[in-house]
Amino acid sequence: MNALTEKNLVPSIPDGKPSVLVVDDEYGPRESIAFTLSGEFNVDTAGRAAEALAKIRKQPYAAVVLDIRMPEMDGIKALEELRRIDPDVSVIMLTGYGTLLTAQQAMVAGASQYLRKPPDVAELIEAVRKQAQATRVRRHQTHLTREMQEMNGALKREVEQNEPQIWQARASVELVHDLNNPLTVVIGYATLLIEEVRAVSKLDPERGQKLLEYASMVERAAEYCHHLSENWRQASKKTAEYAPVDLVQVIQEVRQVIFFGNAAVILSGLTTGTVRGSKFELMRVFQNLLKNALESGATRVQVALVSLGETIEVTIADNGSGMNADAVKRALRGGFTSKQNGTGLGLSICRHLLGAHGATFSLESVPGKGTTVRLVFPATVQA
Repeated sequence: MNALTEKNLVPSIPDGKPSVLVVDDEYGPRESIAFTLSGEFNVDTAGRAAEALAKIRKQPYAAVVLDIRMPEMDGIKALEELRRIDPDVSVIMLTGYGTLLTAQQAMVAGASQYLRKPPDVAELIEAVRKQAQATRVRRHQTHLTREMQEMNGALKREVEQNEPQIWQARASVELVHDLNNPLTVVIGYATLLIEEVRAVSKLDPERGQKLLEYASMVERAAEYCHHLSENWRQASKKTAEYAPVDLVQVIQEVRQVIFFGNAAVILSGLTTGTVRGSKFELMRVFQNLLKNALESGATRVQVALVSLGETIEVTIADNGSGMNADAVKRALRGGFTSKQNGTGLGLSICRHLLGAHGATFSLESVPGKGTTVRLVFPATVQA
């Protein structure tokens, strides 16, 4: 993890201005750019790539303006080294040799934006302003991700040290596990909102509609987080209330809100399937099952619903990497995961919640061919 993000999520000094580093071996252009930016930013300069890298190791910057053509170490090589030090900072590349190939090289190496040299003053200021804000967002995302990983690690160790079959002792662990995905969605859509808002310079109905759609996604994901927390609180008091729920709508909402409408998830069969239960607990079930399928490398996850008289069967079949028999047994017991930062609680959570809904759970998997999960719910006849 980048040490710079731990020290300072917002790269600025006490006066509140974002810090910017300008790197150019030519004194005139370097000082001209520094002067142009000094009204809005705290500007530091470097005449060589090695000097710039040394400064970046010592403190974080909101943005780096980097010339491509420099002696000793050119901008492309410097950018590659810079990314190893600080992967989050925005880098704006400048060059007087504005060929498509040079631009492509800069973007592949990790540049955030590309401007011709000498840059237009207004364009330069707007670019640095935009990229400084993008750095702020990325640092915040990195910080939240690191905290979530650390929490998952601590909770996993606690689960391994205690009896894993006691639901009450694991409720908070499982809640944090399931909050990880929707919180990531909230962060992701918030980032999109920021980028879109900055891009809208005047009233634009089409862009405005897009912003409303993103805002709606944020609201729905946040609502999901709230209900996870509320359901956990109610479960601890044994006061959970069930009502008629449409499984088709639940799965569609999980696909749209949690997985950004992922086209790999295909829903077929019933157009409506009513069971009695908690919408948000069922969302947790399908969140975990679809997440497992997609993380196994599946490019197709077929979710099929069929009516079997008094029951509704949901089959989730993927073409992912699959598991051998031993891995299936360990996964069903809980606490086993193939992911570096996983808790191994996903299937255990599903089995517990499905049992509370009177549903059965079965799993078949073949290495290299995929996994099929079958859920059978008692059907509810709508009046």
